[in-house]
Amino acid sequence: MAHLSQTLFSLTDLVRPRRLGLLAVLATAALPSTADARVAGYDGIWNVTFATTRGNCSSGYSVPFTVTGSRVSSAGGGRVSGTVKRGGAVAVHVSVGASHASGGGRLAGVNGTGSWKGIISGDQCSGTWQATRT
Repeated sequence: MAHLSQTLFSLTDLVRPRRLGLLAVLATAALPSTADARVAGYDGIWNVTFATTRGNCSSGYSVPFTVTGSRVSSAGGGRVSGTVKRGGAVAVHVSVGASHASGGGRLAGVNGTGSWKGIISGDQCSGTWQATRT
């Protein structure tokens, strides 16, 4: 009988850690992932200023973007679509009338930098951009 109670005690010890492990996995699944938390860290309105380095396009114009989760959209001033990844890598497409441009770069904290290229008022241009979260 003593052997049977020791065996039951050993089986109970094995089951408890498994239950705890299962509970830990379920609790972790219910929490937002680290990637989601990082992406959400870029939420807000970003003022993006463009500089032309190639082509006959005006320089120094600004467009406000909104970041919500992993999505980039317009905060006023044209159609904007894009994504932000967990490390801050951003890819965006902007169009206003017949002009359109695509760009990429990185957001970090309250600043961002990158490059762009597109056709602005019929001219093929490219350049850099800088962003500041407001």
